[in-house]
Parts: sequence; C-alpha cells; structure tokens
Amino acid sequence: MTSSTTNTPGTTASDIKNDLKDAARDTARDVGQATRNVASEAKGAWNEATSSSRAEDAKNKAGEALDSAKHAAQDAYNTARDKGHEALDTAKSEAQRLYRAGERRAGEMAHHAEDYYDEMSDYVRRQPAAALGIAAGVGFLVGLILARR
Repeated sequence: MTSSTTNTPGTTASDIKNDLKDAARDTARDVGQATRNVASEAKGAWNEATSSSRAEDAKNKAGEALDSAKHAAQDAYNTARDKGHEALDTAKSEAQRLYRAGERRAGEMAHHAEDYYDEMSDYVRRQPAAALGIAAGVGFLVGLILARR
C-alpha cells in the first residue's frame, strides 16, 4: 500500500488531518458499498428460498452471502487499519522532523544570546561609566512607567 501523504518539508498537521479524513471517508464508502452488495445478495437468497422449494440451495446461497459479507468486512477493516498505520507513521516522522528543527533553532538562539552577552560584557568592561549611566537611565524610566500604574 502506498501512502497519499509523503513526508515532505511542506506537509503540515492540517494536511495529515485531511488525509486521514479522506482515508476514513474512502473506507466508509467501501464498507457501505460492500454492505449494500451483501444485503442485495442476502435479499436475493431470501427471495429464492421463499419462492423455491429447494431450501438446501437457499441455505447454501445464504452461507455464501454470509461468507461474502465476512470477507468484505475483513477487507474493509484491513484497509482502514493499513491507512491508519500509514497516517500514524507519517505523523510520527513529521513530529520528529519538527522536533529536530525546534532543537536546532533553540541552539541557534542560545548561541546568539551568548554572543550578545559577551558583547555587552566587553562593552561594560571597556566603558564602565557609560554602562552605569545607561543602566541608571533605563532604571529611572522603568520606575516612572511603573509609578504611573
């Protein structure tokens, strides 16, 4: 079985959700059609049994219809299970990809923060008076803003 959803960088959770809905809709349609076919076969067997004097033939046809229904239901179940597994695998791989991308971005942000901290530390060491003045000015402004509340 091939999956209609491929694990591409553009695949989103919404795409996966839509694919699952489509798979469920297709499976429901297949099960409905198989059920209608079985019902039709059973009705035909019943009509033949009631109109025919051959009860044994009717019994055999009813047994065949039951077997056909069992096979159709099993096929529908297998199809739904396979599509569910495919969707689960796709969702897992997409979640892993997003997790790795998030870890990479977090590492980049941590690196940028370290660089910025090092630059600020160097600036404070080179010009302590200016850094102290800036800190006092920022503190004064924050105090004014908080005092008005």
